[in-house]
Amino acid sequence: MPAITASAPGKAILFGEHAVVYHRPAIAVPVTQVKARASVFAQIQAPAGQVWLDAPDIHLSAVLDEVDPAQPLAILVREVQRELALERFPALKITIRSDIPLAAGLGSGAAVSVAAIRALSAFVGHPLPDETVSRIAYRVEQVHHGTPSGIDNTVITYAQPIWFLRGAPFELLKVAQPFTLVIADSGITSPTVAAVQDVRRHHELDPLKYDAIFDAIASVVNRARTCIEQGQIHDLGPLMDENHCLLKRLDVSCGALDHLVDTAHSAGALGAKLIGGGRGGNMIALVHAVDARLVAEALLRAGAVRTLITEVTPHQTQGGAC
Repeated sequence: MPAITASAPGKAILFGEHAVVYHRPAIAVPVTQVKARASVFAQIQAPAGQVWLDAPDIHLSAVLDEVDPAQPLAILVREVQRELALERFPALKITIRSDIPLAAGLGSGAAVSVAAIRALSAFVGHPLPDETVSRIAYRVEQVHHGTPSGIDNTVITYAQPIWFLRGAPFELLKVAQPFTLVIADSGITSPTVAAVQDVRRHHELDPLKYDAIFDAIASVVNRARTCIEQGQIHDLGPLMDENHCLLKRLDVSCGALDHLVDTAHSAGALGAKLIGGGRGGNMIALVHAVDARLVAEALLRAGAVRTLITEVTPHQTQGGAC
């Protein structure tokens, strides 16, 4: 049985993080410069049904039966088995490698899930459709984030810009003109679940205040969609700035992120904001393509530990199994 490898990209939420959990819309795009990869190999000498999990990035190397059942990789293996109605897998080893930074707002967990689900199902000859891949990845996301919106697993599975509203069918977003983004990592690890839980506690204490902020973010998202679909890219910059200010009101920014946002502006960015859960992780800046390197270099000098440049285009393709 040949080895199977599948990949999945990272993601960035352009507009609407946190508010999307409360049934407001959001816009997300794949980030194809970083990927998670899953490879599945037959283990000829191992007993039937033995699944070996190998994930060096999280220091995991063990037989499935010896792993905590709540471990996300263990969950997804059993979910794929259940989905395919398999009594057991053939003896196999699944190896996970990713260059997507952990706990940084780029969807590392969902990307690993999507890649692994695709590789496992293809390995046994029953590749799962995107809808099913996304649904299983969402169940794994619930372990990571508690009450995820579902946007990460969706944009990563379909690997195209999307308009997302929790509880409604997502829409592929028409991108009229390509645009360039610089993403900078603050170097501060910040699990999304902690920020999401804090926002939830604040919302429960003062729902009127926080619903007003979520509504303001939704307004930004709606205007951003129009800009993207009509090719009004320059108008996206101020909307990013507005979204960042609203996220600061949710208390999910931090000094390092604010400093990088300010630096991006000083270097010529059209707009900038944090992405993901916040309080660390990454920020994103909209730039003229010719300025991308200069902005990236300025962000590194300002303390970013890494940067990447990505372009959002009208046609993007997803990873697959081979």
